[in-house]
Amino acid sequence: MNMRSFLLFFLGGLALVVGWQIAYVRRYEYRVTADTFDIRSGVFSRREREIPFERIQNVDIAQNVVQRALDIAELRLETAGGNASEATLRYVSREEASRLQELISDRKRDETTPETAEETGGDVLFELDGRELTVLGVTSANFRLLGLILVGLSFLGSPVAAREVSPRIGLLLLLGPAFAVVGLVVLWIVSGVQAVFRYYDFRLSHHGEELRYRRGLLQQYNGTIPLSKIQTLMIRENVLARAAGYGSLVIETAGYAPGQGGSSVESAVPIAKRDRVIELAQTIEDVGEFPFTRPPRRARMRYLARYTIVIGVLTGLLYGVHVVTGELPQWYLGAATWLLVPIGAHLKWSHLGYYVDEDYVVTRSGFWTRRTTIVPVYRVQTVSNSQTVFQRRRDLGTLVVDTATSGGFWGGNAVALDIDIETARTLRRRVHSRFQQSLRDRRDRLRRERERKREREREHGRGQSLG
Repeated sequence: MNMRSFLLFFLGGLALVVGWQIAYVRRYEYRVTADTFDIRSGVFSRREREIPFERIQNVDIAQNVVQRALDIAELRLETAGGNASEATLRYVSREEASRLQELISDRKRDETTPETAEETGGDVLFELDGRELTVLGVTSANFRLLGLILVGLSFLGSPVAAREVSPRIGLLLLLGPAFAVVGLVVLWIVSGVQAVFRYYDFRLSHHGEELRYRRGLLQQYNGTIPLSKIQTLMIRENVLARAAGYGSLVIETAGYAPGQGGSSVESAVPIAKRDRVIELAQTIEDVGEFPFTRPPRRARMRYLARYTIVIGVLTGLLYGVHVVTGELPQWYLGAATWLLVPIGAHLKWSHLGYYVDEDYVVTRSGFWTRRTTIVPVYRVQTVSNSQTVFQRRRDLGTLVVDTATSGGFWGGNAVALDIDIETARTLRRRVHSRFQQSLRDRRDRLRRERERKREREREHGRGQSLG
């Protein structure tokens, strides 16, 4: 194929793609009714959808650099029970996207004055300043990924690996630890820059019955979080942020985490002082102080035994390498890492905890990334306790409080790990009983609200008839 044929083929393919996109946009229609958001789409096969407003959880607006230059935006409608967008309007004007976001929010609240939200402007709950953005960049490293890379590159630096290849490549393999350090630094910088770009100019505000956020430098996002749809709150603190006294707040709604896009859970408040994060959580949910109860001390012995087995297996592998290859004459030094086992067992145990009152279940877990999960009792879907074979030996169990969140990588459920099994059973019955009572209270409150609304409508109708 000569250059001319290739150019014609390329231009023909480009024309087909552009033509298809133009046809797709021209055949994409939407309409807002009193109760639904209707969409008709498809070039050859037409598809019609009606999305009730009460099912819409989040309304997000996204703009990349090109879209901002063209003054267009992408509007995403997220519904309950799904990890992906229910509907995406890709090529609407920025003004139209904002209008639809306001209109949908108003219809969900049964308001008749769409201008109200814009007039009030909302109360600003949190804005990310320059110092916090810097802290976010420094503390946003993915410790699990960095740890795996460190172990892998360090292994490449072993004499055994170097002997199996040519001298030149062997020299490079022996430099594995140095490569590991450089790789860690590079990944740290990259993850920090990504976090800064993602959360630049972050702002969270309160508008009526919903929260609204905006963020992003190159890719800008504007979204809504209905307060009535919030299922769980999670305070996340990795080891670096925790040492500096910072944390982040995650808000999860039914089947969807704001900003998630079906792939990962993102922070509603990316970084702030821990006291400020707790204050924001208490602003969103009326939860008070939550003093944690730790698991019994025998749980710590379980972790000690578990980590001892791991060290024993690793030491055995080093001995096997020594027997087969004759290398690693000091293989037994691997057992010296057992000195870290008591420290690791204590750290895991000390960062576990749970708190249960009449209205909320709060759990805590994790050392490298500590997660504090707050679940309103009225949002509970199921509550259960379980025991593994190893837990049964020490009369321990796990309490799981499940909600309607999608969870994502971090999970949205409250889990009280390795607590006394009788305590787990008692808490399960208590949470279940309180959940049933909260449902009855909620039904009564909704019935009273409907009655008041009907009474206002009747009074309004009588006033119009008299006028």
